[in-house]
Order: sequence, then structure tokens, then C-alpha cells
Amino acid sequence: MIRDTTVGLRFGRSWLSGRAEVEVKELELDRGDRVVPATLYQPLRRPRRPAGWIAFHGTTVPGRAHPQLVRFARAVAHAGGVVLVPEVPEWAALQLAPGMTVPTIHAALPALHARVGERPVGLLGFSFGGPQAITAAANPALAGRLAGVAAFGGYCALASTFRFLFLGEHEWEGRRYRSRVDPYGRWIVGANYLHRTPGFEDAGDVAAALRALAAEAGSRRVPSWDPRYDARKGELAARIATNRRWLFDAFAPRTGAEPDRALAERLIEAMVGSVRSLDPLLDPADRLGEVRVPVRLMHGRGDVLIPFTETLRMERALAGTTDVRASVTRLFAHTHEDDFAGIVGRARESGRFVRFLGSALRMVGS
Repeated sequence: MIRDTTVGLRFGRSWLSGRAEVEVKELELDRGDRVVPATLYQPLRRPRRPAGWIAFHGTTVPGRAHPQLVRFARAVAHAGGVVLVPEVPEWAALQLAPGMTVPTIHAALPALHARVGERPVGLLGFSFGGPQAITAAANPALAGRLAGVAAFGGYCALASTFRFLFLGEHEWEGRRYRSRVDPYGRWIVGANYLHRTPGFEDAGDVAAALRALAAEAGSRRVPSWDPRYDARKGELAARIATNRRWLFDAFAPRTGAEPDRALAERLIEAMVGSVRSLDPLLDPADRLGEVRVPVRLMHGRGDVLIPFTETLRMERALAGTTDVRASVTRLFAHTHEDDFAGIVGRARESGRFVRFLGSALRMVGS
């Protein structure tokens, strides 16, 4: 516990202050099908046995340069780890391509081993990269090469995740929650799968408009529900066939518009089935029973892109097969931290955050 807290404090000081004593290098990795860029973060004062981590970004235009990911990687390196963050170009292009996870790990391992030795390394996954990192740990080709996985803000089940994306509803152990939803995730799903879903094959123009809208939101870093996107939505809708604009509006309504519940239910059912059929790797459920390495999960309670109940669902699904722990925090989310009522509340939450992060980082190199 003391060592966990020490490592966590090093991380926490850097995370909260934004300062880190690290060296940053740009590398290139051969993924087999293409060469991909990567960023390496190393502590200036190298420990005798540094822990090695491969970190995955989510489906976001900045890719490995996402500010929160950069801040996190720098903090891990400040705490003594060596963090390699490969770009997954498909994910940065907003393509949901889970099949790129394992090849990227294989490409990253030699570069990381050159700096930490031939020891098992850890995986860090953020948002979409979280469940991909966890299920990659079940791949037989990586057996014995991974020491653990830490995932932040990920999803577990397609059906419950899609329900949140469209309706803002989620539940856990009989308790129902409803919250405002960041529509970015809904746009990504529509861009990738709407026109590949039975009954919507002619909606390629809608999918293209949703991709353009998501790319703009990812580049501007303005919350996707902001009214400033309304004008852009109007421009994109004008490029869509008149008889399909209602479908674009279902994914990207103007500010203040209420979703059509019946239509949302229809889209959820159709797209969950389509995604499972087209790309089974996007649904983690079938592979969680094969994960054997330790897993640590963290989620922001106020997350408006993926609900915190998905991490609790993931913890329960993994509990029968491996060492798994989860923490729901008010200090870490996709895009923001929650507000606190007072100093005491923040201090208490910070203590839990530090201890949990310490235990996660100690999975590797301990």
C-alpha cells in the first residue's frame, strides 16, 4: 500500500500541476501494413527497473496528441514509467477499427523492450482504446508478454452504450440514471455503421455528414452539444437528400430538440445487431472470459460520453476470470473534472484517486 501511494503521489503531483520531468521522443513503428508514428515519454531520472507501458488513444482527431492523453502519459513517466503512445491512424480518422489493436501492440513491443528490457509490459487504454486494450490481452499471440491493463472511460456492452448515446439512459443494479449526452459518440457510430445497417443502406450521405461533424468537433474541442454547431449542421443537412434529412436530424438534432424515442429505439436495435455482425471485435463480451492479466478500471462519474456504469459492468464481467478492480471518480472524465462542494470533498477524492492510480501503475515492474 505504501509503495502504491508513493507511485500514485508522484503521478498525482504531475497530473494536477501539469509539470513533469520527462524526455519526449518521436519514433516510427512498422505495423506490417504501414509505418505509424509514436511518441515516447521517459523519466529524466530513470529507475533501475522502469515499468513499460503502451498507451492507446480513442477515436479522436488529435490521436496520440490528445491533451488529456499527453498529460496522463507525462505524469506516468514522471512517476517512473516509460510510456509509448503509438498513433492508430484509423482511429484518428474516426474509423472504428478494433482489428488494429493487436498489430499495433506487436509493432510497439520491440521499441519498448529496447528501453525497459524483455519483460512483460502494461497496456493503457482511453475511451475506445480501453476495451480494445482489455480484449487484446486475451489474444493468444500476446500470452506472457503483458503484465496488466489499465483502462479509463471505456465501454463494456454495445446495447447499453448505444442506449446511453441515443437516450442518455443508463442503469446499474436496478437504479436508473438519465443525463445529458455528448452526441459525439453517436455521430461516430452513425458515420461508421449507419449506411451498413439493413434498412439504411442508402444513407451514405448521412454517414458522411456525421463524419464531417464529428471531425469538426474533434478538431475544435468545443463540446459537441454547443449551439455553435447548429449552423454547421444546417450546412451539412443541405447536402443530404431531402427524404433522408430526418435521419441526420435523429443523430444530430439542433440545440434544444428532443429525440424521437420510437426512432431512437429502432436505431439502437438495428445498429447493435449490425455492428455485432459486421465487426464482432467491437463487442468485448465474447472475449472477456479469456483475459488472465490483472485489470484496473477507472471512470469519471460525470462522464457524458460513456457512462460510468459501463466500467462497473466491465468489472463484473471480468471478476470471475482475473484480478480486476474498478474506481469511479470525480477527478477524471473524457473532457472535464466534476465540480466539488468543498476542499474536504476534493481532498478525500484525491486520496482515493492517488491510491488507485498507484495500484494500477504498480501492476507493471513491481
